[in-house]
Amino acid sequence: MIIKNGNVLLFEEGGFVVRDIEIENGKIKRIAPEIEGAECYDAAGKYITPGLIDAHSHICISEEGMGAIGDDCNDYSGALTPELEVLDGLYPFDKAVAESVRAGVTAACVCPGSDAVIGGVSSAIRLAGTVADDMLVRRYAALKCSLGENPKTAKHGFQSRMGTAYQFRKCLEDALNYKHQKQEAEKKQEYFKKDIGMEHLLLVLDRKMPVHMHVHRSDDICTAVRLAQEYNLDLVLVHCTDGISVVDYLARFDYPVIVGPGMTPRSKHETWSKTYATAGVLSKAGLKVCITADHDVTPLYFLSVYAGLAVRHGMEELEGLKAITKNPAEVLGIADCKGELKTGLDADIVIWNKHPFAYDTQVEQVFQEGKAVSKE
Repeated sequence: MIIKNGNVLLFEEGGFVVRDIEIENGKIKRIAPEIEGAECYDAAGKYITPGLIDAHSHICISEEGMGAIGDDCNDYSGALTPELEVLDGLYPFDKAVAESVRAGVTAACVCPGSDAVIGGVSSAIRLAGTVADDMLVRRYAALKCSLGENPKTAKHGFQSRMGTAYQFRKCLEDALNYKHQKQEAEKKQEYFKKDIGMEHLLLVLDRKMPVHMHVHRSDDICTAVRLAQEYNLDLVLVHCTDGISVVDYLARFDYPVIVGPGMTPRSKHETWSKTYATAGVLSKAGLKVCITADHDVTPLYFLSVYAGLAVRHGMEELEGLKAITKNPAEVLGIADCKGELKTGLDADIVIWNKHPFAYDTQVEQVFQEGKAVSKE
C-alpha cells in the first residue's frame, strides 16, 4: 500500500513536505519523494500526520455516557493505592473510542483519577481492539499521583497539602524499606512475600516507570519538583495550569509537562489561572509539552482543536503538532513504535483534507497499524 503525493508531516524536515509513504505489514516501510506500486491512495493536496496521542486520558475507564456504572477512575479505599492498575478496569467498547479514532486519535495513556495521593498504574494503549490486554502498548507507562485540592479534600485522613506530601514521602520510604528487606531475603535465599503495590513503587524508584503528578497550582507544581528531586524520580507534570507563574523555575529542570484540559470553565480555585497561552509559554521556555483532552473532562475526539487553540494563543505551530504526536510518544516511552511518520514505526496515519489546525478541516482517512479505519 502506498499513500502518494501528500503533504507529510516530517519533524526532521521542519514541517509538511510532499512525500509518498509505503506501508507493509502494519509498519511504515519507506518514505520518499516517489514510490511506485500497484495499490495506491492518492493524497494529493491533503495533509498527513501521525496518529494523534493523548498522554493523559480516562477513556475506557470513565466510559462516556455510562455514569457511575462505567466510572472506574478512582478507588476510595485509601489515599495510597499503588497496587491498582487501569488495565483491570479498561472497557474497550467505550463509545468514545471509535469517535476518537475517526477524529485521528489512535493512542492514549489511560490513567486513574486524581482523588488519591497515589492512584495506581497508568497504561498506554492503542485505540483498537476488543480485549484490554491486546490494546496495550506499554503496560507500566506511569504511576498516577496527585497533589493539591483533589487528594486534600478526598477525606483520606490527612486534609492539608503538608499531609498529602507526607503521605507520598512515607510511601516511598516504605518502598525503600521493602526493597532492602527483599534484597536481604534474596541474599539469604529465604522466602519473601511480594507486595504488588511495593513492586510498582520499586519500578518508580528504579526509574523504570515515571510518576505522572496531577498538579494545578504553582505551590503544588513546586512540591512535585521537590519530591522528584528528593527521590530522583522520573517526573511528568500533569495539567500544570499555573505553570506560567513559575516558568523560570521549571526551566531549570527537564521535566515534561502535559497541559490541559483547556476548554472548560474555571471550576475550582486551582484553575483560576487557566489560559490557552500556557502550552506556548512553557514550550518557549524549553519544556517538552504535551496537550491533553483529559477525557472525559473534555472529549478526546477534539484533541486537534485543543492544540490548534494553543497555537492561536502563541504556541509555535510545529510545537503544537508535536504536543499531540511526537512528544506524548516520547513521554510515554512508546516512541519506538508511535508518534512520528518514520521508517519502521507503526503505520498510524491520518489524512486530513486541510491543515490539521484549520477551523474547517476534516479527517479523510485513518490507518491504524496499516489498516484502514471505516469512517462510519
